Amino acid sequence: MSRPLLSHQHPPFLTCRSLLLIDVQVNLLRDPEKGGVPSAHTIRQNIGRILTKARSEKHPPRIIHIRNSGEPGDPDEPNTPGWQLYFPPLPHELVIDKKKSNAFAGTQLGDLVPTHAEVIVVGMQSDYCVRATCSAALDRGNEVIMIRDAHATLDRNELWNGNRVTKSHVIEAEIEAELEEAGVNFLDMKDLPGLFTDR
Repeated sequence: MSRPLLSHQHPPFLTCRSLLLIDVQVNLLRDPEKGGVPSAHTIRQNIGRILTKARSEKHPPRIIHIRNSGEPGDPDEPNTPGWQLYFPPLPHELVIDKKKSNAFAGTQLGDLVPTHAEVIVVGMQSDYCVRATCSAALDRGNEVIMIRDAHATLDRNELWNGNRVTKSHVIEAEIEAELEEAGVNFLDMKDLPGLFTDR
């Protein structure tokens, strides 16, 4: 179940900025040999740093954890270990459960994020939920920012193409190019100190 839209513990909403942690769940962030994304170690570290920075701000962004709920037998089947959020939310942070790639589809996310808000996106998977959610946010009129090395995906086995394998880092770069062309702004981890300040 998604948490209520607002909690009495939620601090004053002093900034029109949201941090979306998309599918930052155990099944994709476990070690690669156990099924996680190839860059799991780096992604865990970088998303952890971004989340810590957001939480430490005098005027923090609205932090929203978005959790995918798979079908029975999927690695992210609800209430299984893989479905759990990798970084436990604080009491005032919001959790949205979704079933589609676009996190705005069929959820309360659109009520939580005004169309004029800046949206910072991290998480998984680059070519599915990250791309779909960023595209939807752009269509709504949001300014969208992504952080390089804070989103990831799995290698892609292309059975239709002679069983060719496209490596995850190639897919991630392709998605970055596509989303940048569409209007997403990209920053690097070196930009973290000023990520949550007014630009």
